[in-house]
Amino acid sequence: MAYDETFAEMLRADLELTPGLTEKRMFGGLVFLREGNMLFVLRGKGGAMARVGADQTEAALTIDGVTPTQMRGRAMTGFVTLDDDVLDDDIRRAQLIAMAQRFVASLPPKA
Repeated sequence: MAYDETFAEMLRADLELTPGLTEKRMFGGLVFLREGNMLFVLRGKGGAMARVGADQTEAALTIDGVTPTQMRGRAMTGFVTLDDDVLDDDIRRAQLIAMAQRFVASLPPKA
């Protein structure tokens, strides 16, 4: 199953001013990277992941529709999962994008 192109267009618009923004197809979805660092992932099976960092995870989890990210039964520290309703909600999506932007901006660029 491919990622939702409508959500991809929404994220492109939200992230258009992000320095060093690139996209890459990975994990059966579409990954948005800032200067080589993973920022947001649109998942092929629906929903998305945001890389908010360990310090902001608890705050992100207070947003309705956001859950801890697990891959193959293991928790992914610093990532949260968003359901489609969060992606479709401008306010909640903007909150999570801001958290992800803040965290990823603190990382050194990757070559």
